[in-house]
Amino acid sequence: MIRRAAIYFTEVDLSDSTGQEPGSSRALLHTVAKLYYLSNIPQNEISRQLGLSTATISRLLKRAREDGIVRIEVRDLVGPEELARDLEQKLGLKRAVVADVPETNAVTSLAGAVSGCLSDAGLHPGSVVAIGWGRAVRDIIQAGLERIPGVVTVPANGGMQETAAHFQINEFVRLAAEQMGGTPRFLHAPYLPSATLREAFLSDPGIRETIALWDIAEAAIVGIGLPHVSPAAGQLGVTPDERQLTSAVGDVIRHYFDIRGQLVSWNGADRLIALSVQQLREIPSVIGVAVSTAKAAAIIGAARSRLINILVTDVRTAQAVVDLCD
Repeated sequence: MIRRAAIYFTEVDLSDSTGQEPGSSRALLHTVAKLYYLSNIPQNEISRQLGLSTATISRLLKRAREDGIVRIEVRDLVGPEELARDLEQKLGLKRAVVADVPETNAVTSLAGAVSGCLSDAGLHPGSVVAIGWGRAVRDIIQAGLERIPGVVTVPANGGMQETAAHFQINEFVRLAAEQMGGTPRFLHAPYLPSATLREAFLSDPGIRETIALWDIAEAAIVGIGLPHVSPAAGQLGVTPDERQLTSAVGDVIRHYFDIRGQLVSWNGADRLIALSVQQLREIPSVIGVAVSTAKAAAIIGAARSRLINILVTDVRTAQAVVDLCD
């Protein structure tokens, strides 16, 4: 059984039942309790500040609990299976997989769950699996996918002229195909060209043949990104317009959305070489992989926008999502 401790502090009337003003023993209980439980001041320091012995401070804290000024309880946390059911119900997901994995290398530990979702997708020789980019997708693929011989892997979007490992989408596609026993199809085009160059790229027969596979994709593995309002390490290739998307809580391959699931337009969305919103929504199994309590709002938005219909995450992130939904 997983348990979590919670401390509840009750604000009380500082005058006691006899009508005395603050400075009575009840007021002192309240003061000591606030210093210890809310300000995290050690008992010996409280003792020094108030001119009381540490034994007196200990007795006052004990009485504060007995009088209900401080209430401490240990409540049960729901297990992974129940969290998964809650996520499916609250977010309208086709499936949620929640794993109790170590906080270190949590995403890597979810590779088996992602493989399980792919196995349950009914893929067969010739089935197309679209692969997104990002750290989560990279970690999943580097950890290894189970064999599904004969599948075709294809990038979910064009590439980026960056050396960072999590943007090497064609390499993800190659490695995924190698692991599953399939065939990779590469996309040699940038994800965000100019309008003129976009038309030129899409007129190339090889590129047209590759992106035509998006229309028949049966599964996809994508990450769920955070907004790029504030510059941060690793935010490569982010346009100035993307930094202005203050209402966005996240994105799936640069399709931005708010927490209600409403798409957030930006100057560049119509130039993307990537799976469109409609194409994502029509893929039977779009597996979103995300681990971080900071991504709770982004996960909610991704599910409500129907850019993912399967979520693979860990217990901590799942609990944060459920709490935010509530």
